[in-house]
Amino acid sequence: MKMDKAELEAFLDREFPQMRPMRYRIESWDGRCLRMAMPVGEAHLRPGGTVSGPTMMAMADCAAYLLILGQIGPVALAVTTNLNINFLRKPDLSDLIAEATMLKLGKTLAICEIGLHSAGQAAGPVAHAVLTYAIPPAR
Repeated sequence: MKMDKAELEAFLDREFPQMRPMRYRIESWDGRCLRMAMPVGEAHLRPGGTVSGPTMMAMADCAAYLLILGQIGPVALAVTTNLNINFLRKPDLSDLIAEATMLKLGKTLAICEIGLHSAGQAAGPVAHAVLTYAIPPAR
């Protein structure tokens, strides 16, 4: 583990202040799995009263980014090259939870898997995402 929970939170706050309105919080980080949560509010809903796809995609992307940085250190220019998401069921209007794990961490690419869940919903994941990140060469 190159960055702990506090370092990841400080990095996100410092480098991405535009993410503050999302109110992401890291619930746990053990070096293998990163779990984060976000309170769902009116700004995250689409017509029909469900959490919007872009909200879930942004959370999956942020969870993958923090997972990667937690393992490689503060590399601000690691960027998403692919995001594939399957929406599985309607989320509840409770906290959205992301659980991110690493599928492969190489020198130039990282592939992460993210399960998105509604807090308290026992029906299973509301979405499943796989993201690929490009890691810039070390200088």
